[in-house]
Amino acid sequence: MLSPADDAFATRLAEAVPGLRIGAPEPRHLEEPRGRYHGLGGLLVRPRSTQEVAAIVALCHADRVAIVPYGGGTGLVGGQILESGPPPVLLSLEALRSVRAVTRHVLEIEAGASLQDAHDAADAEGRLFPLTIASQGSAQIGGVLATNAGGVNVLRYGNARELCLGVEAVLADGTVISGLKHLRKDNTGYDLKDLLIGSEGSLGIITAATLRLHPRPATQGTAMMVVRDPAAALSLLELAEARMPGCISAFELISGQGLGFLRDVGPEVHQPFAEPPEWMVLTEIGLPDGIAPEEALTDLFEAAGELVQDGVIASSQGQRNQMWTLRESLPEANKRIGSISSHDISLPLPKLAEFIDTARARIAALGDMRINCFGHVGDGNLHFNVFPAKGRERSEYEALRKDVAALVYDLVDTFGGSISAEHGIGRLKVADLVHYGDPGKLAAMRAIKAALDPEGILNPGAVLAAQ
Repeated sequence: MLSPADDAFATRLAEAVPGLRIGAPEPRHLEEPRGRYHGLGGLLVRPRSTQEVAAIVALCHADRVAIVPYGGGTGLVGGQILESGPPPVLLSLEALRSVRAVTRHVLEIEAGASLQDAHDAADAEGRLFPLTIASQGSAQIGGVLATNAGGVNVLRYGNARELCLGVEAVLADGTVISGLKHLRKDNTGYDLKDLLIGSEGSLGIITAATLRLHPRPATQGTAMMVVRDPAAALSLLELAEARMPGCISAFELISGQGLGFLRDVGPEVHQPFAEPPEWMVLTEIGLPDGIAPEEALTDLFEAAGELVQDGVIASSQGQRNQMWTLRESLPEANKRIGSISSHDISLPLPKLAEFIDTARARIAALGDMRINCFGHVGDGNLHFNVFPAKGRERSEYEALRKDVAALVYDLVDTFGGSISAEHGIGRLKVADLVHYGDPGKLAAMRAIKAALDPEGILNPGAVLAAQ
C-alpha cells in the first residue's frame, strides 16, 4: 500500500522545493474527456523546471507516494486518472512550456508546451512538425510522447515515436536522463527514449524532447471522394500511392453516420455533399514545386474510374480548412451523442474492409445500435465506435457495453490486429492487454516496470495492473 499525499507530505514537499506551487486539484484534473473515470484528489503540484520535477519524484519515491503525471488531460483511456488507493500527487507539467532551441531540423521543447506550440515554433522557422491531432491546442508534448500519439499524418511521417530524436526524463528515484541530442543516429546501447515513449508515465516522466522537423511541401491539395465501400477506399489508396509515391500525407475514412451525427448534434460545420454518402475518404497530398495539386487530384479522380462515385477538390485554403474541420469535428459529435463503447483499433490493411463488414453484421445481431466507423485508414487505424439507436440513451445499453467491446476486440484479435492503435492502454484497457497480449511480452514489461519503478509510484495501475 502506498502512502497518501496529505498535509504532512505537502509540508515536506514545500521544504524540499522552495517556491513550489502546491494546491488541491481542480475538477478538470479529476475527470477524463469521456466522463467514465473520476479521480482521487490528493495534491496538485506545478514544478517550474526539470530539477524541481526530480526533487518531487525523489521525495515521493522515499515516502512511497503515488505520482500521476498530468498533461493536457486529453487522453481517452483513463491514463491521467487514479480512481482508487491513497490520494496521489498530481504532477502537472503546465509550467514547463519553453521552446529551448529550434533549428532547420530539430525542435527542442519542454513537455508542458502544447502540440500547437510545437507547430507554431516550426512554422516560425519555415518548417513542419507534422504530428496533428484534434486536441492539439490542449494536448501537451509530454502526453503526446507518453502515449505515442498518432493522428492524421502517420501515413507519411510516422507517429510520435518516429518524430522524436531524444527525451529528457525523470526516473522513479529522481534520476534525470539527459538525452536531448540532436542526432538521427546514436547507437550507444539501450534506447531508453523508445522505452519511455508510449509508457504513459509508468516508467518515467518526460520533461523535454527533441523533435524532428520536416520541410514543408511546396504545394498541398485536399479532396473528399465518395467511395462505394471501405474496400474501394483501400483500392483508391493503392492507386494514389502508385501515382504519387511518398506524397500522400493523410488518407481518412469517413462514414455517412458520422456526417449524420454532425447534422443531428453539431458542431455546425460545412458539409460538401447535399446528402451524406455512406462512405468517403478525405485525402491530403503534399507535392514538390511545379506540380499543381488540383491537377494531380483531378487525374487521380479520373484514373479511379468506378472506385470513386463523386468528389470535391479544394480550390482554396478556406475549402481545405472546411474539409479538415469536418473531419476533426467527428469526435466532438460522437461525444455529444454518447457512445456505448468506443474502440481505437488497428488492422492489417488487407483485412480492414472484411473486419468492418463482419463487425457491423455481428453488432447488428447483438442489438439495435448505430456504428460510426472512421479513422486513419491509410495506416490501418480505425475508430470503430458503437452508439445507441436514434432516440435511445446510452444508459439503456449499459448491460451490453462489455459484450460489445468483447465482440469487437475478439474480432480484432482474430484478424491479427491491435486493441489499441494510438490511444494507449491507460486504465481502460489494462484487463484487455492481459487477455489479448502476448504472455512473454507482458512478462518482460512487468520486469522492466519492477526494475525502473520498484516502489510502484509512477502512475500505478496504468498500462499494467498495480502490484
